[in-house]
Amino acid sequence: MSKEPLAKLKRKRKVYGMWKEGQATWEEYMNVVRACREAMRKAKAHLELYPVRDVKDNKKGFFRYVSGKRKTEKNVGPLLNEVDVLVIEDTEQAELLNVFFASVFIAKASPQASQALEAREKAGRKEDLPLVEEDWVRDHLSKLNTHKSMGPNGMHPRVLRELADVIAELPSIIFERSWRIKVPEDWRKANVTPIFKEGKKEDPGNYRLVSLLSVPGEGMEQLLLDIISKQVEEKKVIRSSQHGFAKGKSCLTNLIAYYDGMTGWVDAGRDVDVVYLNFSKAFDTVSHNILLGKLRKYGLDELTVKWTENCLNGRTQSVDISSAECGWRPVASDVP
Repeated sequence: MSKEPLAKLKRKRKVYGMWKEGQATWEEYMNVVRACREAMRKAKAHLELYPVRDVKDNKKGFFRYVSGKRKTEKNVGPLLNEVDVLVIEDTEQAELLNVFFASVFIAKASPQASQALEAREKAGRKEDLPLVEEDWVRDHLSKLNTHKSMGPNGMHPRVLRELADVIAELPSIIFERSWRIKVPEDWRKANVTPIFKEGKKEDPGNYRLVSLLSVPGEGMEQLLLDIISKQVEEKKVIRSSQHGFAKGKSCLTNLIAYYDGMTGWVDAGRDVDVVYLNFSKAFDTVSHNILLGKLRKYGLDELTVKWTENCLNGRTQSVDISSAECGWRPVASDVP
């Protein structure tokens, strides 16, 4: 609180004491109470203005304030296991969520498919790849969100952002070698927090996971995303009807296009039937093999595809439940 509400609060206590001793009337005390209450309202409104005004740059502060106003905390569990017994211990809950999250993913490629991928990798030419430009790395580091949490490697985004001009050359070399050779082991690790969505909190299927990766690893992924997006856009792979995860489009543009088409057909006197489909865990069950096959089909270079494959298939996770980190065991169909 600022000096004004603090002074009015102090004045309120003083007048209350004077009223008890008969030195002030009840009306005088109530006038001071009203003035103090109005000052407190203004102070609260001023306080709430900051997280709303800075929500674009500091989402964490905004949601921290909102979470602090909730009456109940939505923590994980207790969870029901396969025999309908409530699991309370953090470690057991992490193991239960691990089994569920891993169960919804598609298994890795068969040996025959893996051999075919190795043959294609040998056919790829490393000299065709463009170099990782130092200017791109510097620009990326200078735009890091300093309010984001550290990844598993303990490297804070603020450090990288403030030293962007000094250390840009080193990450560019690391990105280049990673692109040509392999994905570093540190980039394969992630801290995972299960988020409750809806339904019964005891059902592990009603939780979705959020992964926190290392900052340099996310930078390399952003680099390849820009390259893949550029090639896909040049080859016109994505149709104009695609609105999800498309630059300049959103759910709003999708609804506008939908209503425009529907109303046009209705105005023309045509019969219109609408079918709604809800794909359960659609993003979780995307086949890595099909995804990688499509990238190759549309002409992406083999090393970029191979880096993406290694990144998808090699991650180990750490589940964070009730502020306790529990081990996530690597499985054959681990979470990407």
